[in-house]
Amino acid sequence: MTDTQPTTLDGAELLDAVEHFHRRFNAFPTEAAYVAVTLWDAHTHLLDAFDSTPRIAFLSPEPGSGKTRALEVISTLVPHPMHAVNASPAALFRAVADEKGRPVVLFDEIDTVFGPKAKDNEDLRGLINAGHRRSGVSYRCIGDGGTQSVVAFPSYCAVAMAGLGHLPDTIMARSVVIRMRRRARTEKVEPYRHRIHEPQGNALRDRLASWAKEVRPQVDGVFPEMPEGITDRPADVWEPLLAIADAAGGTWPERARTACVELVNAVSEDDRASLGVKLLTDLRDHVFPGEVAVSTVEILHLLNSMEESPWGDLDGQPLNSRRLSRMLREYMTSKGKTIAPRPLRIGGQPTKGYHRDDLTDAWNRYCPPPPEASVTSVTTPATPAVISADAVTEPEARNRYAAVADAPDQLPV
Repeated sequence: MTDTQPTTLDGAELLDAVEHFHRRFNAFPTEAAYVAVTLWDAHTHLLDAFDSTPRIAFLSPEPGSGKTRALEVISTLVPHPMHAVNASPAALFRAVADEKGRPVVLFDEIDTVFGPKAKDNEDLRGLINAGHRRSGVSYRCIGDGGTQSVVAFPSYCAVAMAGLGHLPDTIMARSVVIRMRRRARTEKVEPYRHRIHEPQGNALRDRLASWAKEVRPQVDGVFPEMPEGITDRPADVWEPLLAIADAAGGTWPERARTACVELVNAVSEDDRASLGVKLLTDLRDHVFPGEVAVSTVEILHLLNSMEESPWGDLDGQPLNSRRLSRMLREYMTSKGKTIAPRPLRIGGQPTKGYHRDDLTDAWNRYCPPPPEASVTSVTTPATPAVISADAVTEPEARNRYAAVADAPDQLPV
């Protein structure tokens, strides 16, 4: 086929059929999810035409939300599906390294790999991270005793995941995230019967493979136009999917870009995407409005009093001054120094706390835009319960009207 030859298969009609197949069995939460999953299915047939492959992650807070069924349907539509629940890391490395029969890896119960119960899964984490890029490799020692040699295993492969809760930031940044939920009583899907419906999915898979061969010159090395505001990592994630949509034509280019913006914004608004960013945002919106400096004791009291934020229960313990300091020192001030507590004078007594000037640069760089309406800070009760590891815990330390201490010899020990 040359660039001037028309394709013999209608890409838009084919993607419509794939989407309809998903709709028969999957109750995805939004229209954008159907679009993204359909484009992801198609992109697995053109993996070597792209510099990277987005992971697709079906996540939910509770079991019974349709995540496993999503992987079952996907497995009928992609080339060489490999269910990796019981696969050893060694088997996965060798399977992925076989470029002629490279599998599409399907990880169910991914929370056992990345969640709090995960233990010896660093090899799998490395494979998923490295395999996002076509140039990605994983190094392993092969051989016995003194005859071992280092071998680079190609790691590039498509990965679909399903699990409870959350994923590490490095994986989330490389993923199209679908937030699954339990089906409402009004949402009806067909019962999926493997023996009956797998051949139907496989027929669509074969059509996708034939179409992929025809349109490969149209997508190989192409950089599709991105929606406004989609840059950096989100652009890397969505480039293959938008290229597929453009090649298919019809309504798919417009639908794909609408889905891209919707799903990227949904991830950026996820409060748990980064605990550090959540801390910075809560400090800006709920602690520092109208304040120049606030004591550590007051910061902890206000944060731990916020019912819809995680600070009152971090691994079973409320946020304390040590953890607050550890989290904030990951960020820098406008002068290039790590954010750290300053000496303050509150109610005539020396104490420690944080100054707005030290946080402003991090707020501008990492936090989402502030709410349009002014956010009123949490009101301090008349007799608050102070939770802090600071030495100063007298009532005066709860005064929010703090000033920077005048002289070093007046600092607390």
